Amino acid sequence: MTAFFALATSLLWGLADFGGGLLTRRTPALTVVVVSQAIATVVLGAVVVATGGWSEAGPRLWFAVAAGLAGPVAMICFYKALALGPMGVVSPLATLSVAVPVGVGLFLGERPGLMQAAGIAVAVTGVVLAGGPHLRGAPVQRRTILLTLVAALGFGTVFALIAEASTSVTGLFLALFVQRLTNVTAGGLALYVSVRRGADALPDTGFPWASLPALAFVGLADVAANGTYSVAAQHGPVTVAAVLASLYPVVTALAARGFLSERLRAIQAAGAGLALVGTLLLATG
Repeated sequence: MTAFFALATSLLWGLADFGGGLLTRRTPALTVVVVSQAIATVVLGAVVVATGGWSEAGPRLWFAVAAGLAGPVAMICFYKALALGPMGVVSPLATLSVAVPVGVGLFLGERPGLMQAAGIAVAVTGVVLAGGPHLRGAPVQRRTILLTLVAALGFGTVFALIAEASTSVTGLFLALFVQRLTNVTAGGLALYVSVRRGADALPDTGFPWASLPALAFVGLADVAANGTYSVAAQHGPVTVAAVLASLYPVVTALAARGFLSERLRAIQAAGAGLALVGTLLLATG
């Protein structure tokens, strides 16, 4: 159960990051975050009403609020870093986010077995290599590195918080709705301040209506990933769920290969293979 939902999280986040990175090259990152999350909020609101999720309201929702405040900061920084590139540096660095939930799990007393510890080491190594780290070439801007590290910390914080935000399925829908509502509120305020300071909220061609389906996909895939991760963390060790969920750079790299015809380098192919080996070790440990 943990492995299945955690791997589903990687798939959803990998595709959402791929789509968000592409959209940010044409539309300001803050606008991409606000619009995509607003669409997800509307859908989640309808789900909460349909399932009677309001009955699950309680103190745990504060975890969702905190995750909602951390999420936009992480996404904006990550999308900006992807737009600045190179993706081969940004993607593997972002996997440092796994350190936060794994650290929380260890602090709370989780102790992975020998097989799982080996799987964690192999999977994390594979993820970093699958991102295609640039060992040579032009130096990366300090701003790109800083944005990526802030994004990693934010994603890791969301990992840890959303796992504590609910204990039931209907409660999870409500927690995700509260998280997204907080996302949109915080992101909308940041967008307003940004525009007041002279920044552009839209590209020169106006609102990208043609990109609306892609924006919806990014928002819904991201919220679905949060949901599947929460289920994974509740049904198994957080240390295992977090590492398996951090395999999303492999998905992003494969999406770039499939949709943009980007060729995987040998180091990326080797990393993808190691990530799969680590996944098997974790799933069987």
